[in-house]
Amino acid sequence: MDFKTISLTVTIVLAVAIAADLAAVLKRSLMMLQLNSYRNERYTRWFNQSGESTTPWRLAACIALFLTLVHHLPPVITLAVAAIIVICNFIALCRRRYKKPLVFTPRAKRLYAVMMGLAIIIPTIIGLLTGNLATACKVGLAEIVLSPIFALSANVLLRPVEKSINRKYYNEAAAILRSMPALKVVGITGSYGKTSTKHYLHHILSQEFETLMTPGSYNTTMGVIRTVREMMRPYTQVFIAEMGAKQPGDIKEICDLVHPEIGIITAVGEQHLETFGSVENVCRTKFELADALPADGLVVVNDGFEAAKHREVGNVACSRYYAGNDKKIAAEADYRVVEVTYRPDGTRFTVEGPDGYRSEYSTPLMGECNIANLLGAIIVAKKLGVPEGKIAYALSTMPQVEHRLSTKHTAGGLTIIDDAFNSNPQGSAMALDVLALLDIPGRRFIITPGMIELGQRQYDANREFGEKIGDCADIAIIVGQYNREAILEGIGGKLPKDSVICAPDFTTAQRIMTGMAKRGDAVLYENDLPDTFK
Repeated sequence: MDFKTISLTVTIVLAVAIAADLAAVLKRSLMMLQLNSYRNERYTRWFNQSGESTTPWRLAACIALFLTLVHHLPPVITLAVAAIIVICNFIALCRRRYKKPLVFTPRAKRLYAVMMGLAIIIPTIIGLLTGNLATACKVGLAEIVLSPIFALSANVLLRPVEKSINRKYYNEAAAILRSMPALKVVGITGSYGKTSTKHYLHHILSQEFETLMTPGSYNTTMGVIRTVREMMRPYTQVFIAEMGAKQPGDIKEICDLVHPEIGIITAVGEQHLETFGSVENVCRTKFELADALPADGLVVVNDGFEAAKHREVGNVACSRYYAGNDKKIAAEADYRVVEVTYRPDGTRFTVEGPDGYRSEYSTPLMGECNIANLLGAIIVAKKLGVPEGKIAYALSTMPQVEHRLSTKHTAGGLTIIDDAFNSNPQGSAMALDVLALLDIPGRRFIITPGMIELGQRQYDANREFGEKIGDCADIAIIVGQYNREAILEGIGGKLPKDSVICAPDFTTAQRIMTGMAKRGDAVLYENDLPDTFK
């Protein structure tokens, strides 16, 4: 084989390796765009803040590109080394596992097709114009380094297409809802607690009605639309729509589609301060649900949050509830929880309300936040006419919502408190209270990366979280670097140094805990950051 043939073979191998690596890199870029709700501004902010520009695979691509530009070495050598780097890069990306991998929805497939099309067309044109495959390879390597540009560009190019498709789906869902005038619609929103409240309300109402709820975290307009189009049945009597928001107007958009008659506002707190900017903006957005209700409707508001408590509601009847320990707030609320008793098998509590209403309940759930969410669901169930006996039975058989302060006992004698779905200042404090209140003979572990999306409150909130950890836990395992400094500062000297452990990732933290934990211990998993945070 002559030198020319060897050089051409190496160049072809490099070209194939670049194509494969580019496909993997663009898939990762699309996954991160999906995790950022297909919003270019959020994706860009994540890219700038996450250190994504200096990841090992991107730096490796830069090195490979640099090698192909070096002229004082034989091209066949530089191209061969570049090919080896790119192949290793591809293997590493394929082996990487994510907590929430890319879901190839129809929209994701369209985006990926356009991204790949753009990435293939550019080096192909340059290769044809120059007649040099090696030059096309250099362009391909540059594309790997600059892969986010393709995700952003494809998203912009497809906006008219997505808008048209979404409008079609919106109209279909609206037509289905119009064809069901007897359908009762309940909207649920809040900084946190809305998913748990949705599940609790669904379990209670299902004792009396044919009930549909938005599944999982389908809390966007498109998630609600998909639920209506794919899951709504002519015999459905009650539809429970969870309503999430990333910016003002999001709740109103969902309300304009489903026209709820009843609403629950579970919390107005510091979650998503990074995008909303202030608690006032969070409150204004959450109360878009109350503003959208008809005059004969009902909004149920958790007064355990100052912003919600002081937000007046004048357009619709408002029932306020409270499940905390502040006697003044409890006295002013329409419904309140009293006489709470935590037991190994769950919680007993009593609800007091208007006109001398008083009822005792038991539930396998634990934690003040869960009891508050149950109370909101109880009020709505009463409004819809569910008999008291059925409400009590539903609460006594209430299934735990996965990753939301759910408790289980392992065969090895450990008590696991799983609060890993998300974390916020109030919820994390309540989870630590549950950990502290457990009647166990052993130690109390917490595994956590801290809290996110708190804007300017990020550091202080995690420092306060650390202080609470020092009061309630015996051993703290801090995962990752994102909030490590703040949490460690908060813990300070409250725990012995050998009881505060830092782990680079959840897998390592789990291994450390497994090696330390013994029968009778309890472990709280508090938050599990998505792949967009380190």
